[in-house]
Amino acid sequence: MLMTSGLFHGKEVIPTDSVDMAFKDVDAAFLVGAMPRREGMERKDLLAANVKIFKDQGEALDKYAKKSVKVLVVGNPANTNALVCSHYAPSIPKENFTAMTRLDQNRAQYQVAAKLGVGVIDVRNVIIWGNHSATQVPDVANASYTKNGESKRALPDLDNNWVNNEFVPLVQKRGAAVIAARKLSSAMSAAKAACDHMRDWWQGTQSGSFVSMAVISDGSYGAPKGVIFSFPVTTSGGQWTIVQGLTVGDQVRSKLELTAKELLEERDEAMAVCEGKL
Repeated sequence: MLMTSGLFHGKEVIPTDSVDMAFKDVDAAFLVGAMPRREGMERKDLLAANVKIFKDQGEALDKYAKKSVKVLVVGNPANTNALVCSHYAPSIPKENFTAMTRLDQNRAQYQVAAKLGVGVIDVRNVIIWGNHSATQVPDVANASYTKNGESKRALPDLDNNWVNNEFVPLVQKRGAAVIAARKLSSAMSAAKAACDHMRDWWQGTQSGSFVSMAVISDGSYGAPKGVIFSFPVTTSGGQWTIVQGLTVGDQVRSKLELTAKELLEERDEAMAVCEGKL
């Protein structure tokens, strides 16, 4: 399945359905060409429909794009689609393939800001771990905020009951709630998050701040190696680095195991689909 693409050259946008034109020498690829999730659709149905698209796009990137291309997968299931894409683009470093959890981070950051009575820009270092799905792990243990010129840790000023019973499930299920309300996905919010993701990847994160990106796992924080897993990262010079040494509480760690299990299951099912075994 070939999705129509829009190329940006200087001040010119070129719509095309030609694979070679769409992917030729690109520096950055926003891969949004996926079947959108509809109300009542199971993730496994979405997976089966979309992994073949990202197999084709991976092969096209491998053949036509610059080997330094930065790839952001937005189409769901984003983490596993990014993994499939990278698998079929073996000449491009796996570190160049990412999936978007910035939308989840933006949503989580807003909820924390609203609870604390500050602006979204005043909240930093809210983390999204794992998969861009209902198993994702929103985490405020390392978050901070600024109020009246003073920087403070967020967690002591947040009610634990609110964090565990309202904040976490709200962020995890926000995508489904938007679809239920609109009968469509949150397109504009996703577009804003994609821009945020790529801007920080290219231009670097601010000193003292990190952002959530789903990247190839090296096993940090006990995540399984070789899947696309959302971590807190800093970026500089067009490269990302997983932030090490952060506090991970027992409650968060147990949830990390669930999202890791889901990603491993998705990986196995996706590769089976691509290889014609399902």
